[in-house]
Amino acid sequence: MSAAAPEAVRMVDVAGSRLRIAVRHGDPGRVPLLLVNGIGCGFESFDALVGALDPAIPVIRFDPPGAGGSPLPAGPYRLPGLARTVVALLDHLGHERCDVLGISWGGALAQQIARTGQERCRRLVLVATGTGALMVPASPRVLLRLATPRRHRDPGYVRRVAPDLYGGSARTHPELAEHVLHDHSRTGPALGYAYQLLAAAGWTSLPYLPMLRQPTLVLTGDDDPIIPPVNGRLLAALIPQARLHVYRGGHIELAAAPERLVPVIEEFLTLTGEDLS
Repeated sequence: MSAAAPEAVRMVDVAGSRLRIAVRHGDPGRVPLLLVNGIGCGFESFDALVGALDPAIPVIRFDPPGAGGSPLPAGPYRLPGLARTVVALLDHLGHERCDVLGISWGGALAQQIARTGQERCRRLVLVATGTGALMVPASPRVLLRLATPRRHRDPGYVRRVAPDLYGGSARTHPELAEHVLHDHSRTGPALGYAYQLLAAAGWTSLPYLPMLRQPTLVLTGDDDPIIPPVNGRLLAALIPQARLHVYRGGHIELAAAPERLVPVIEEFLTLTGEDLS
């Protein structure tokens, strides 16, 4: 396997938003993979994943408005509006189609992108995510910890709460959560976190999931306190061309141990014809 080309990190203005993006060009004949990160995280949270992916796969990453290195927007936004901004980003970069992978909050946005830009999204990968407001929720204790960005700002705090919050490998190695959230991510302002919460407030994909036509891979952990596994099963049951993969682990396995899930993702992205049915 050849070495990956260096990424180009820059700021772009699209659809009235200023976004910090990173682009790895890869093989120009391949469909690019758009990565959509979880709430409060900069795109650096995907560093290990990008490093584990086949370097031939072009990769696009971005920080949502007010997250990571993207400046605060003028005011709150909603997921459908942000999905339109992402489609405008594809136009700006000159890509007619892409594959979309979203994790957690980013998985919700990925579903909205697949709906809003139906012809622009070739395949969809949903990781540790659910259907939004209408889903089987986490415990009240977990939801309370998700309501603030403290875990993104206080390394000691995230080590204390990681076992019960993220599950999986973080139960025995809470330093993995600190590594993902602090060593390889960039935190935006607290108001940006609040805007991300507001963007998804009341949002649900349930009404349109049966209308999605993209082949979809649903990855859900068997020990994810934030997104109980039943939510992944629900997504896979409602999306017509979905396949479910339940992995051993919790909410941050894709970022903490990407080598375990990358083979599943790459196989799905390269399937053709009858193999997708």
